[in-house]
Amino acid sequence: MLLHPQVIEKEGRKEFVVLPYDEFLQLQEAVEDFEDLRELRKEREESMGMPTKSLKEMGKELGFEGY
Repeated sequence: MLLHPQVIEKEGRKEFVVLPYDEFLQLQEAVEDFEDLRELRKEREESMGMPTKSLKEMGKELGFEGY
């Protein structure tokens, strides 16, 4: 992702950054994807060692034929 930020200074110090709206949306989506991935990894780690069931077993339990 290529960003084109405009830095706005206040009293000689960098104070704000302005991005084109499309780049902001791309950045926002990337942050959301990262947060989703972090949550998925946390859930996977917490579920390690827990009992599992196959798709076939779950299908039978839920009453789906053909599983």
